[in-house]
Amino acid sequence: MIGLPERPTLDGVEEKWAQRWQEEGTYTFPRDKSRGDVFSIDTPPPTVSGELHVGHVFSYTHTDTVARFQRMRGKAVFYPMGWDDNGLPTERRVQNVYGVRCDPSLPYDPSWEPTRGSGAQPISRRNFVELCERLTAEDERAFEALWRRLGLSVDWSMTYTTIGARARAASQRAFLRNLARGEAYTAEAPTLWDVGFRTAVAQAELEDRERPGAYHRLRFHGPSGDVHIETTRPELLPACVALVCHPSDERYADLVGRTARTPVFGVEVPVHAHPLADPDKGTGIAMVCTFGDLADVTWWRELRLDTRVVIGRDGRLVAEAPAGVPPAAYAPLAGLTANQARRAIVEVLGDDLVGEPRPVTHPVKFYERGDQPLEIVASRQWYIGNGGRDLDLREALLARGRELRWVPEHMRHRYEHWVGGLTGDWLISRQRFFGVPIPVWYRLDDAGEPDHSHPLTPDESRLPIDPSSDIPDGFTEPDRGRPGGFIGDPDVMDTWATSSLTPQIVSGWEADPDLFERVFPMDLRPQGQEIIRTWLFSSVVRAHLEHATLPWRDAVLSGWILDPDRKKMSKSKGNVVTPMGLLEQHGSDAVRYWAASGRPGTDLAYDPGQIKVGRRLATKLLNASRFALGLGAADALRAPVTEPLDQSMLAVLSSVVTSATAAFDGYDHTGALQATESFFWTFCDDYIELVKERAYGTGAAADSARAALATALSVQLRLFAPVLPYVTEEVWSWWRYGSVHRSPWPSVYEVPSGGDPELLRVAGEALTQVRRAKSERRLSMRADVPLAEALGPAELLDKLALVAGDFRSAGRIGKLDMLPDRTPTLVVACAF
Repeated sequence: MIGLPERPTLDGVEEKWAQRWQEEGTYTFPRDKSRGDVFSIDTPPPTVSGELHVGHVFSYTHTDTVARFQRMRGKAVFYPMGWDDNGLPTERRVQNVYGVRCDPSLPYDPSWEPTRGSGAQPISRRNFVELCERLTAEDERAFEALWRRLGLSVDWSMTYTTIGARARAASQRAFLRNLARGEAYTAEAPTLWDVGFRTAVAQAELEDRERPGAYHRLRFHGPSGDVHIETTRPELLPACVALVCHPSDERYADLVGRTARTPVFGVEVPVHAHPLADPDKGTGIAMVCTFGDLADVTWWRELRLDTRVVIGRDGRLVAEAPAGVPPAAYAPLAGLTANQARRAIVEVLGDDLVGEPRPVTHPVKFYERGDQPLEIVASRQWYIGNGGRDLDLREALLARGRELRWVPEHMRHRYEHWVGGLTGDWLISRQRFFGVPIPVWYRLDDAGEPDHSHPLTPDESRLPIDPSSDIPDGFTEPDRGRPGGFIGDPDVMDTWATSSLTPQIVSGWEADPDLFERVFPMDLRPQGQEIIRTWLFSSVVRAHLEHATLPWRDAVLSGWILDPDRKKMSKSKGNVVTPMGLLEQHGSDAVRYWAASGRPGTDLAYDPGQIKVGRRLATKLLNASRFALGLGAADALRAPVTEPLDQSMLAVLSSVVTSATAAFDGYDHTGALQATESFFWTFCDDYIELVKERAYGTGAAADSARAALATALSVQLRLFAPVLPYVTEEVWSWWRYGSVHRSPWPSVYEVPSGGDPELLRVAGEALTQVRRAKSERRLSMRADVPLAEALGPAELLDKLALVAGDFRSAGRIGKLDMLPDRTPTLVVACAF
């Protein structure tokens, strides 16, 4: 308690209190509480690949209001922060910032330092990883500074990274247990492939983008005449392995079971019937290529077709003609990009190209972070079962979704739609460098070929390991890469394979059993709605497989931030607003106020005007508190409240406490803020003005006003504290001990509710009419009113009579006449 300042100000409160909270451990998680007394939050680790934007401030503020509320409710709040620093975004940023590319064949150079030159300088994998770690460490410091400035009540001693030793060990442990239970497996299969990043991509990471293309009508040669097919990818003609039509399509009934010859290459391919063929699309018969799209994969697998792969991992046509394709006809296409090969095929089709290509705009599959269309290549990858091929597991995961509490509830349908539409298991391996290594090795046979069916695994006590530098038991380093020896798996895990374990990582799974018992399963997962299919679903999968439970009880989904044109803010669109300048210009409480005005699952437009309203609110809270405390409210905190108007105000406040508490319990921070703010302005504009003359005096009536002011101030500071942490802490320190954020949440038991709530409303309405009368006559609000007449229903005037003394003082009314039953509503007429 520091006493009242001469001139209260919001300037500097962020630096002052952020430092004090850190020094005093205000938000440190106490490890002496049992699970029932803990509220644990699986905080989203932001991707460390650039700058945070105002959308992050929006959603993380929501979570912080929950943490602060639960802490004041008496819970030990477990609220850690993590950094998602592995994966493709970090690699791309390192490549751009330092002008390098990773070449795993190069040896490590411990003295190497980045130098700007022309082109991308090749460096070893270890040098590349060191650059990733250097850049993410810089970004993490900037992120932490912003979060501290925003006022997140995080326990910073619990910070983790998704590439740190703890996360690597947890990720590898979970993988090895998946493998031991038969839930993880490796397979050579068609794989969605990003040719820019040179890595496999999972189904959950796809997005459709509208792209221009053209339908080309090709003439195949059947046994009884020409067969026309339409395709947007004629460059895949050498990869054609079949034609398919619908079983009910009579146009091609005689062709099913026979063969047709491809143009240009003259390869005989079988004709099959399959229910996925669309009779209304194109000519009704399609060519199956390995592989042009996911339908090709389905047909190839179910019809057991041959494989003729022509697109390589670099996005170019492979050097050698696939089996059965004449090398001479194929040779001009070798090494061309898909676009180049398309043009080359069109040129050589001649009469087998029927008519002119027909322009079309159609959806094309992209990796969500990529800038080139995906290809499908055959490659060996690691998978974890997720219900895509196991109907029993799918039903179990759908049941988990119903078990989870969704806020808002309708978001559950997105989860169910995703799980119900899965077509394959979860591909978790990536052909990248900065990530958690797949923790296995393979024995090499006498010819130096790896035995993928019997991977060598480490004991869990050795984790984390890197198979590119660590050695399996029973081997030595000279055995690496030679026949009869071993080789490490070269891949890393998808970033979601690590992020899906954030509940286990932060809870100390296997590494800290005491902590794990206190916080897991967790209470809350706050996250964005767009990653339900990735982060939320994958987290449910991992917890279900490992622990046979949900990873948390509740999931709260945030909406999107929209720009002034009502378009979603995103870095790719270039319409984001970076938050540090906003925090410095308007103050953190003002920005938090704006963020808290958006409910879970609801989009919110970025509105500088609303931020200014938040600043005005914080300033008013500062000044109104200074005024109330200047009247001596602090010394009357526990004095009896005896006057009807004071009792009325506290009765209204009691209902506000009930409403705000229920709103926070339902994760409705916006409703809690609205209820509190609405009362606060009534408190300032009406109640304080009505009682300040009495509060200046002496005696029981004055003590009642000061006691009511003190109670109302104490309660309102705590109601506002989750949203406006800085100004509430500042005011609290003037007259109370400790931190407002460690104080108990207000209860209806500390706010007398026996008064009549109508008295404050009636007195406020009467005072408003007096103010209006003065304003219309362009008089000062301090002008005297010699005579005022109050008209209205008798019952209403009886209420006004109970607070007449305060009303007359506030309105500076000399004589007040009550004229009952003259008007149906309250009317106050002033004579000047």
